[in-house]
Amino acid sequence: MSMFSTGILVLTSPLHALPLRIAPVLSSAAQLVERTLYVHLHPGLNLGSGSPPRPVFIPPAADLSSFITRLYSKASNICAHLDVRVLLTNVCANSATCVPNGPFLTPQSLSHSPEVVLTDFPLHDPGQSHQVTQCLQRYMGHCYVCSPSLKSVLLHPQLTGVQEDKEEGVMDPEERTEPLETYSDVVVGGTFDRLHGAHKMLLNISCLLASKRFLIGVCDQMMLKKKVLKELIEPYSLRVQKLQEFLQDVKPSLQVEIVPLDDPFGVSVVDPLLQCIVVSEETRKGGEAVNRKRLENGLQPLVVHVMQLLKDDHHTIPEEEKISSSSLRSRLLGTLLTPPKDSPHLPLLPYVIGLTGGSGSGKSSISRQLEALGAIRIDCDRLGHEVYLPDTAAYRRVLEEFGQDLLNQDRTINRPALGKKVFGNQERLKALTDIVWPEIAALVKRRISQAREEGRRVCVLDAAVLLQAGWTDMVHEVWVTIIPEEEAVLRITQRDGIAAEDAVKRLQSQWSNAKLLEHANVALSTLWKPEVTHKQVLKAWNLLQKRIQQREQGHARVTTSSQL
Repeated sequence: MSMFSTGILVLTSPLHALPLRIAPVLSSAAQLVERTLYVHLHPGLNLGSGSPPRPVFIPPAADLSSFITRLYSKASNICAHLDVRVLLTNVCANSATCVPNGPFLTPQSLSHSPEVVLTDFPLHDPGQSHQVTQCLQRYMGHCYVCSPSLKSVLLHPQLTGVQEDKEEGVMDPEERTEPLETYSDVVVGGTFDRLHGAHKMLLNISCLLASKRFLIGVCDQMMLKKKVLKELIEPYSLRVQKLQEFLQDVKPSLQVEIVPLDDPFGVSVVDPLLQCIVVSEETRKGGEAVNRKRLENGLQPLVVHVMQLLKDDHHTIPEEEKISSSSLRSRLLGTLLTPPKDSPHLPLLPYVIGLTGGSGSGKSSISRQLEALGAIRIDCDRLGHEVYLPDTAAYRRVLEEFGQDLLNQDRTINRPALGKKVFGNQERLKALTDIVWPEIAALVKRRISQAREEGRRVCVLDAAVLLQAGWTDMVHEVWVTIIPEEEAVLRITQRDGIAAEDAVKRLQSQWSNAKLLEHANVALSTLWKPEVTHKQVLKAWNLLQKRIQQREQGHARVTTSSQL
């Protein structure tokens, strides 16, 4: 059967039995859906009775909360590529406030229109298959706006013979019936970068707990300074947009407020209407600190609802054992962040990588690793020394522009003295770079041509000023190495024997990591142990070989078609 971009899974089994079945159900669904999988809960739904079933409200009991936690945990490890969203439109805590005609007065529009509806409904009589699928489609028509060509798939036949998840077991009977207390106003806080399973679990449970308003504090600039690979965190506006879309799908009746978080407390310590704060096991102390601040401000303390952390079965060193955004950011290293620009003016081979990064970022060590993997390394720092050699064009022009007093006794240019003449003077610095950079670029082009004559496939242009000098027109891709400023300062002081203050000044005179990454196709980091960096480089190299091969194949197809 063909794959569908978006699907909706209707779960009909009793909630206390679903933990046994959710793993094989998700595995089967992942074979049919490739992007977004919505989950609609209707325990006890009978699709084989012949009479048209109608959606009903279900209460937010403890077993529902436990199941949602387990579902996101399983989904994160079984089908991590899917954007799974548990829908709660039909969950209502107070029967008095529930709409008399059911949860869906009109079909709900979702961010992604479902193309297929799946269900775990057990089909005991194969002869009923057509009747059940038709009934399922009519049921969906009452609930959600779906694709006009909506397909129906019964997962039960695919589940036959699949070993159910014995690890989870059936829920404790006491847990099944325990009611879940709800609150009119609930608050959470977090970065919410690259919305993942643990985020969605937190948001879903918060939506269960909130009957009226859901307030979310999203970390802004001041709260991101100590985050791992902070430069790869999505922009605030994009994180907010993704939250709004997710919550509009999950519980559109809820009043959602999203505000920037510039300190650890935000509005949670000043809003008198709040009743509950949702935290993880890791941030429980933060919730308790919020309550101390509220008491200081003369406000009632909040109920602290603690969520468990979700284990990441795919984590590797140095990633965290829990599902986290920092781990997802670290997995971006070595991968293609943005597609390469079109470069028809460049030859097909050698494929040229422009590698750049700030002082102390480990750029040169990465370029040497790429050289060991087979690339031709072009060291622009070394070429920079060549252009200053006596009797070269740049040598003569530098002396004309800055004076004969720069000469050493051996007729070489005294580069420290030259540095003093341009330091802090942008006009004089530009006069120097206007002389030197074009000469370096000419040497680079000569090295690339030589590599092409030798039949080499990849060149790495190791250049600290790649972007500032405008040399991107010589490369197919830009790779950037990044490390935190404090680590760069430590490395520079140890390597060059200068004071920390001077190291900071040097870094501040260069482009920031964030500015460099605006131009990056691939990012790398030498923050961790050498073996971690090597894994990044190897991943980047292997993915690069695939891109080069695809480029060659595309070129061959174009050439063939032009000859027909």
